[in-house]
Amino acid sequence: MAAEIQQLHFVLFPMVAPGHMNPIIDIAKLLARRGLIVSIITTPANAARIGSTISPALQIHLIPIRFPAAEAGLPDACENIDSLPSLEMSYKFITAFDMMQNDVVRAFEQLQPPPSCLISDMGLPWTTQLADQFNIPRMVFHGTSCTSLLTSHHKNANRAEAPYSSDAEATKSTVMKKVLDQVKAAEKTSYGVVVNSFEDLEAECLKEYSEVKGGRVWCIGPVSLCNVDISDMAGRGNISAVDVHDCTKWLDLHEQGSVIYAALGSLARPMPEQMMELALALEESNRPFIWGLGGASSPALEGLFVQSGFTQRTRDRGFLIRGWAPQLVILSHPAIGGFLTHCGWNSTLEGITAGVPLATWPFVGDQFTNEKLVVEILGIGVSVGNKVSVMWGEEEKAGVFVAKDAIKRALIVLMEEGAEMRTRAGELRDKAKMALTQGGSSYSRLTLLIEEIKARF
Repeated sequence: MAAEIQQLHFVLFPMVAPGHMNPIIDIAKLLARRGLIVSIITTPANAARIGSTISPALQIHLIPIRFPAAEAGLPDACENIDSLPSLEMSYKFITAFDMMQNDVVRAFEQLQPPPSCLISDMGLPWTTQLADQFNIPRMVFHGTSCTSLLTSHHKNANRAEAPYSSDAEATKSTVMKKVLDQVKAAEKTSYGVVVNSFEDLEAECLKEYSEVKGGRVWCIGPVSLCNVDISDMAGRGNISAVDVHDCTKWLDLHEQGSVIYAALGSLARPMPEQMMELALALEESNRPFIWGLGGASSPALEGLFVQSGFTQRTRDRGFLIRGWAPQLVILSHPAIGGFLTHCGWNSTLEGITAGVPLATWPFVGDQFTNEKLVVEILGIGVSVGNKVSVMWGEEEKAGVFVAKDAIKRALIVLMEEGAEMRTRAGELRDKAKMALTQGGSSYSRLTLLIEEIKARF
């Protein structure tokens, strides 16, 4: 049987955004560690970005396909959504991916052994036809929770678009509506859905969502737990903006559970004035903190840090990361006592698997659903109270939408009154690890998926 399984060849095709690529790469590692051959279709720049994070001992092959950025109206070097100044141009990524279809087909024709299964991003609905062409099943990957997927199903989120005031906006609306229609149609004919979650985390929603999907749902997460070594955790996603050892040395200086970690995701770009509200809340919490500024780092913000005296006042208890933070390394350190997060599903799961309670600050979309899961259902978080949906690229319109005192209040509750939350978070951490071990729910679901695909050949 092992020899047969080794001939199975799974092809993974993520959207080029960190929140989509990272879990797909983790899924590739899980499959390869079961002895399967795995290929990841991506673009040259993204292949260079992730190549060093994959052990040569695993049978994972990167297949770079030229990304037609210029033809789609994107800057030449723009091959990942996190390199865009705003989401205004994100629909052009979808256009560019559509232009890749012929090259992807040619790449599929050359794969050896031939592909057995395709796991592709929900934003690539045309891959359903690709799978049909090669007579293999296509699994959909959304990158969010069962709770969010079930909520979207109930809302039937095929709403009419609001009227736009310009030809460019009308074009964007037309493209996005067309894609959403294609996504829904493609999912209906796909083999099933792969979800980065685990049964004990959202059992009721998983049960109901699975019923909606005719039992074709495979919860195989939290997939980030496949990164065990510090080198794997440090290299995940992008090159860290700081030396990982400097980061851990700083954390080593602090008592267990005493440090706040704050990070609002790779795409959010709050205005400098809003970031100053967060800066002052961290300062006034009177706790040591490590802050991943991500894409919000800017000369304007640095100017406010210096002008306000924040940099000087917090130099002995604040560690700022200006760019990509090695989040898995940070969260796994025993000094971390709380995580202020935007509630993206990857970050939410990473906090849960580290056993760290969360202060929740959602910005848009499923982040609000994830907050509800964390705060109201799981009881492992406290909300900063944001009710304003802020699209990436429209932060200037929102201005300051969460005040310092609201953030500070949540941080104090998290760090000083969160004993029960911390206990529940620790229990979920242990259940998450159990799910990925042999005999656990996620391990078993992945086994069933592999066996089901094997039975087709």
